Order: sequence, then structure tokens, then C-alpha cells
Amino acid sequence: MSISRRCCLADRGFYGYEFFNTARASNAELLWRVNRRITLPVYQQLPDGSYLSALAPKSMHSLVARGQRRRREHLEVPVRVVEYTITNRGNAADDAGEPETVRLITSILDHELAPAAELAALYHQRWEIELAFDEIETHQIGHRVLRSRSPQLVRQEIWALLLTHYAVRHLMFEAADDIDTEPDRISFLRTLRIVRRQVTDQAAFSPRHTRREDQEDNR
Repeated sequence: MSISRRCCLADRGFYGYEFFNTARASNAELLWRVNRRITLPVYQQLPDGSYLSALAPKSMHSLVARGQRRRREHLEVPVRVVEYTITNRGNAADDAGEPETVRLITSILDHELAPAAELAALYHQRWEIELAFDEIETHQIGHRVLRSRSPQLVRQEIWALLLTHYAVRHLMFEAADDIDTEPDRISFLRTLRIVRRQVTDQAAFSPRHTRREDQEDNR
């Protein structure tokens, strides 16, 4: 997908007509997931399976169904809609799960520039950052809180958490490379447990102030 501009991705909880317009005004291309309940009339079907539609304020959604589209045309924002179904969304007890339909809207109207399959794959990659947040917040930090008592040391502790996450991920990459598989096939939690078993001298106290500016920040 050869797009020269930035592309902003967002989950379905962020959509709003005004918010979408504000984000679009930043000159970035948008690829946002939206709720299935939002009215998106089909104006033109495209060869890649997507279709052209338009956004409008919520108060204007019912006009199309009543055959009064012209009343809302001046407020419409053209978008392209990509819909696809994913499976295997169940939990460990039920790997099959229920199929889920994903609905994406994008400001990229040219289906040849950004085919629907590529946009779906791109949105899927967005979830990797969510997995990283979960790895840090749930598994690395767990129920603990940041122990430092000054702004500078809090920043230092956050950097330490991020560097630790990077180190564990790098170890996973090396392990995956050794057995010729994808890093995504390696369990972060199991790798973290292996690393922790090798650390025999873990700190059991809060970091101390070591510089004069740290003490001044804590006053």
C-alpha cells in the first residue's frame, strides 16, 4: 500500500462525526473501526468488496431511509467501508468462539491504492500495540504500583519497564529465529517467567535519591 501521507488508526470507541472531521483536517488518512449500528448507505460497490458511503451527523441518519437524502448531502463526508468477518475469537475453553464482523471506514476512497484486504491486515496490526500494553501492565507490573516518589524517578522507572519489555521481546525474537518460526508464536508470559527465574537478586526496596536534583524535585 503506497500511501505518502500518515495513516491514523482508531478503535470503534473513538468514532464520532465531529471527531472524524477534526482528525481528517490534520491531513492524515484515516482507518477507523465503527459500530455496526451506524448508518452507512451503500452508494457504490467496488471490485475489492468495499463500498463507497458517507458519514453524516446522527440526527441525519434517518433521512436516507425516508428517501430524503438531499437534505443531508451538504453535511456528508465521503468514506469507503470495508467489512469482514473474523473467527477464533473464543476463550481458552472455547477456541471456536462466535464469528465477529469488523466494520472499517477509511478516507482512502481509491480501492486500487489501498485494497480492502490490505486495510484489514493493517488494522489487525494495530492490535499489536494493545498486546504490548497488556504485557507491560498485566504481566510485568501486575498489581504493583510505581514505587518512586519523585517525577524524575517515576520517569526513570517507566523507562526501566519499557527497556525490560524490549529486552524480553528481543529474547523472544532470538528464540523464534533459532527454531525458524514467527515471534508471535512465542509466549511472552512464559518468556518473562523464564527470565525472572534467572534473576536471583531482585530489588526489594524503592529506588533511592542519588542526585541533588532528585531531592529538589521531591520537595
